[in-house]
Amino acid sequence: MYEILMIAFLVVALVLIGFIMLQQGKGADMGASFGSGASNTVFGSSGSGNFLTRATAGLAVVFFILSLVLGNLSTSTDESSNDFSDLSVPAEEQELPPADDKSESESDVPPID
Repeated sequence: MYEILMIAFLVVALVLIGFIMLQQGKGADMGASFGSGASNTVFGSSGSGNFLTRATAGLAVVFFILSLVLGNLSTSTDESSNDFSDLSVPAEEQELPPADDKSESESDVPPID
């Protein structure tokens, strides 16, 4: 299930990139460079949009839904173990090596004069 959703996510992402690259910007008309583009309204004068804008909006919704579903599937796995659940020291590290019985004269630390 996860692999199928991941492949669908990749395909939707690539098609979404293609649709965005095919669209023309608001100020890309020839008249926009001579000042006629300044009379556009806040949301543009094109109205509700053509097929590419509607398809891009639909693909964006599918992309975000697939993102949420894949994120939920990847975090809700019970196979992962918590490394900090057992903080006790293993038995082999608890044993201390025997201390050497060195006198002060045989010490590795030089005497303070």
